[in-house]
Amino acid sequence: MNGAAPAADLAPDLLARLGARGWTLAVAESLTGGGVTSVLVSVPGASTVLRGGIVAYATDLKARLLGVDSGLLAVRGAVDPDVATRMAAGVREATGADVGLATTGVAGPDPQDGHAPGLVYVAVSAPGVDRVRRIELAGPRPDVIAGATSGVLDLALEVISDLS
Repeated sequence: MNGAAPAADLAPDLLARLGARGWTLAVAESLTGGGVTSVLVSVPGASTVLRGGIVAYATDLKARLLGVDSGLLAVRGAVDPDVATRMAAGVREATGADVGLATTGVAGPDPQDGHAPGLVYVAVSAPGVDRVRRIELAGPRPDVIAGATSGVLDLALEVISDLS
């Protein structure tokens, strides 16, 4: 894992903090394939905060649905900190949410675009701040996906705390 608590432990805290501010949340997912959104909707009352999620697994969907620059994607590929940041901002714009989360990376077992399995970028876009974090995870595909899920929720809690 990435040192973050399990996603199921982080999600209620994040939703409560956002709800206390009257803020909404949306998620843009690539390598997690809907896993972040799934963890969030498992929390009772999530519908008061969570607006929705976009699974943009294919690279062209990151451009079309989330507004990631197609030139950036062509040059750097989908596994990139700027792509993650734009995905988070793009899901905010697409859904009208106050906060956007994003995950992109290589779950494995094979490399992608010259990046080793386990390389993940998670990003948060909130009022006045965009933050991205590189996470390097080890283990099989499910462990990388779980680590990315926890990692983005952990980063979101950090951003929200910093805004307090």
